[in-house]
Amino acid sequence: MPPSLPTILHVDMDAFYASIEIRDNPSLAGLPVCVGGPSDQRGVISAASYAARKFGVRSAMPTAEARRLCPDLVLLPPDFERYTKASREIMAIFRNYTPLVEPLSLDEAFLDVSGCERLFGDAVEIGRAIKREILSKTGLVASVGVAPSKFLAKLASDLDKPDGFRVIQPDEVRSVLDPLPVSKVFGVGPRTAKRLESLGVMTIGDLAQRERRDVVREFGASGAWIHDLAHGIDTRRVTPRREEKSHGMERTFPQDVTDREELRLALLSFCEDVAFGLRDKGLRGRTVTLKARYGDFTTLTRTKTLTAPTNLGPRIFTTARELLDKIPPGPLRLIGVQVSGLSDVRVAVQESMFGDLEPELRGPRGTAQPSRAKLERATEGIDKLRKKFGRTAVVRASLLGRDRLEGRDGSDATP
Repeated sequence: MPPSLPTILHVDMDAFYASIEIRDNPSLAGLPVCVGGPSDQRGVISAASYAARKFGVRSAMPTAEARRLCPDLVLLPPDFERYTKASREIMAIFRNYTPLVEPLSLDEAFLDVSGCERLFGDAVEIGRAIKREILSKTGLVASVGVAPSKFLAKLASDLDKPDGFRVIQPDEVRSVLDPLPVSKVFGVGPRTAKRLESLGVMTIGDLAQRERRDVVREFGASGAWIHDLAHGIDTRRVTPRREEKSHGMERTFPQDVTDREELRLALLSFCEDVAFGLRDKGLRGRTVTLKARYGDFTTLTRTKTLTAPTNLGPRIFTTARELLDKIPPGPLRLIGVQVSGLSDVRVAVQESMFGDLEPELRGPRGTAQPSRAKLERATEGIDKLRKKFGRTAVVRASLLGRDRLEGRDGSDATP
């Protein structure tokens, strides 16, 4: 069987959030720019420019630590509406070249360009065209990897960052993989890497040279997977529409919060945002999960499955509030809500044979809620205003006069 040609692209935007901030404010160019939460509020870094990375700053690092490493750090709050808008522009560029686009997050995706050669040229030409078009239309820089498989394409996009473009041809697989540390294999985390190193496996080449049965015996099913990847074997296909499993939001408070009314208002804000996100993606969910983390880092979750799926904020909040009442009192450092069991809004919801006879639900101040049909009609108008003027254009009365509660989006997948 002849070796596969490189028809898979992995496109990864360089320092995406930080790059958008610099693009929109050119005076920040060359400065150590980061997007994240404040250091005095237990914030973490969401994205770091390459100027900041030279100081050792990286994403997921506590902001306080980042400031110690780089005292001149320019810290900016996240603006996910702008980031999502840029992401949609980039994904639209991808789909101009191929329908086989698999988004992994806001700033990266796999593309399968096989069969597109007559229109746009081979995969290398397409990769270079996409890179140029992203820069010309958005002002942002992407790194592109081109290879015969998803694993190799993602690896290639990371090899020459930033502003990288790397092609791995079938006859180059061994020369590229062999010298790389074994941690570069997808699925080899810190623990697995340490176990491999204890066996004398330091590089991907070392892993490839070991007998497959020995690796499987040591690591089970994952051993077969990582041994295949060490040989460049990855049969996964580019899946254009990944199934989204859940959508949620959570927040770590600046100080631990004991007041239950304060926690309920935080949940109300999150439930409205999560519901808006679900509607924007054309989804409903029927399982609501509350996550609560105490000051000593003990974490509890409580879950309830609804009789019918929903994407309405009041419905989600009623359930989340009920779940909050079931957890023991105590100071919380984090709270979050997640909706799972998602389905397409085009799937009909089974109505009661006697009409809309839902049990009466209560709002945040004990007021009765309108029926689902009335809520859907009102929500449709509110969504139009939010999409035109921003998500803060319409705010619940109970949240007026309060600082907006910014949460971290906990989606399993992104548009």
